[in-house]
Amino acid sequence: MSGSQCSISWCRVETRGKMPPALRIWALLCVSLCSLCQPALLKKAFRCPSTCSCSKESIICVGSSNIPRIAPNEITSLSIVNGTFSEVREAMFAHMPTLQLLLLNSNSLTTVRDDTFSGLPHLEYLFIESNKLETTSKFAFRGLRDLTHLYIPQLIKNLLCFCIFFLNMLHVHSLAMFFRSLANNNIKFLPRDVFIDLDSLIELDLRGNAFECDCRAKWLMMWLKSTNATVSDVMCAGPDDMKGKRLNDMNSLHNECISTDFVLHQSVASESLSVDTFSFKNDVYVTIAAPSSDTCMVLQWDHIEMNFRTYDNITGQSIVGCKSVIIQEEVYVIVAQLFGGSHIYKFDDDQSRFNKFQDIEVSKISKPNDIEAFQIGTDWFFVIADSSKAGLSTLYKWNDNGFYSYQSLHEWFRDTDAEFLNLDGKAHLILASRSQVPVIYQWSRSNQKFILQGDIPNMEDVVAVTHFRIKEELYLSMTRYIGDSKVLKWGPKQFSEIQAVPSRGSMILQPFTFKDRHYLALGSDYTFSQIYLWDDEKKIFDRFKEVYIQAPRSFTVVSTDRRDFIFSSSFKGNTQIFEHIIIDLTL
Repeated sequence: MSGSQCSISWCRVETRGKMPPALRIWALLCVSLCSLCQPALLKKAFRCPSTCSCSKESIICVGSSNIPRIAPNEITSLSIVNGTFSEVREAMFAHMPTLQLLLLNSNSLTTVRDDTFSGLPHLEYLFIESNKLETTSKFAFRGLRDLTHLYIPQLIKNLLCFCIFFLNMLHVHSLAMFFRSLANNNIKFLPRDVFIDLDSLIELDLRGNAFECDCRAKWLMMWLKSTNATVSDVMCAGPDDMKGKRLNDMNSLHNECISTDFVLHQSVASESLSVDTFSFKNDVYVTIAAPSSDTCMVLQWDHIEMNFRTYDNITGQSIVGCKSVIIQEEVYVIVAQLFGGSHIYKFDDDQSRFNKFQDIEVSKISKPNDIEAFQIGTDWFFVIADSSKAGLSTLYKWNDNGFYSYQSLHEWFRDTDAEFLNLDGKAHLILASRSQVPVIYQWSRSNQKFILQGDIPNMEDVVAVTHFRIKEELYLSMTRYIGDSKVLKWGPKQFSEIQAVPSRGSMILQPFTFKDRHYLALGSDYTFSQIYLWDDEKKIFDRFKEVYIQAPRSFTVVSTDRRDFIFSSSFKGNTQIFEHIIIDLTL
């Protein structure tokens, strides 16, 4: 060594083969310090900050309060330790585009903003150890496509990397952004896909952190399985059942990491009592009974606008029900009215509208309240539940020319709802009534009639009944306006109660299923309507979400274009259309 020149041949490192990370770091530091022996090579325009030592290619700062604003044109290494600044912001190092190594260890960093390292196309080593970071911004490392090593030990207390020094001095220029360290911080989680731009990453150090191995860590668990980089052990600090485990070894987390929600998609400016849906020639339609406007509205899903648009209007007098049925590839809509009789309309494909097809014989129907259509064998039926004191619920059967009155049911009992279902492989019909407990009819194959079989005891004042299945088990939801509504389960030859749902002022307790999630929608005339979600472990429904709907009367599932909707009819307000959405809790 002579004059101001010094030889650095004694600290050159051979990088062929494997070198322990600690030794590699010291080698880099050695090279960086050697370069400080050449201050005469600095350009006169650059003035080294008072807290730093500078050379033509390297700057090392101790106790700095900020990032150097200017730097030599050929700077390849910047190290800042024991600094007092708390955050690094967007493009904060962009004025040093030749940087190959960046070390930000043992500072006071609490925040690393998006695009902090943008403008550093040659960065190879990044160290952000022993700071106070608990996480990073999702796009903090965006643009570092050549990064090969990232060290993040103890990320919970120190977020970014420790050293990104002279790769060119180590003759590994092709490994741009070779090393990254986030060790010894206070990181509990990392934003999803935070390493997505690090295409050349070879080594990542996340030791010394306290990761919460919950849904927020699911993406990291999956990334650890797919990355080609060598990653240190990622130890779980929580939850309690995961404490001390290695995230690297896990194939799944206990939590499902998926939730759902119901968001308002569309509102139909009309009051309504009931909603039905059908599919015909690859299109989805919805019929809405709107007594206040004397119409049965027919909506069609618009595949371009992605909403429901008016398709047709069937006019009448105080329409309370519009029930669709498709027989031999023909679409019929049964329209029940309080006045002027009830009718059946048939879809005319040429005119793209519904035309009256048949008047229903309703001499025994005084006040229709519900329509239930179903098929037994090859025969089609529908039943109208009559809710008047003088009415008679009636079964109608299709005879190739239309529907005709087939059987009278349940005389003088003010029926409010009819539900068709299969019990133990046999067709049954349940009629709910305001004046007695629900009764059960069984279809007789020999008589080709429904025969009264029994009732469901201790269920007075039921206004609606609906059956549903969860994992092949059969259940009933029993809606009661006064008192508690009930959920019943079919057991050996009878239904038994499994859950009571407080429901004063309710006219509908509707079960429905989306994507293997089972819900109950409880409408209320007095307060918010409640949506319950089935708990598969407890085997009951738990309260999930509340929605505001004025006097809801029905909840109807409509699915189209891989999207799921629930229509809520309202007796005092607009018909609301909510979309069922999936929420990824790992985001």
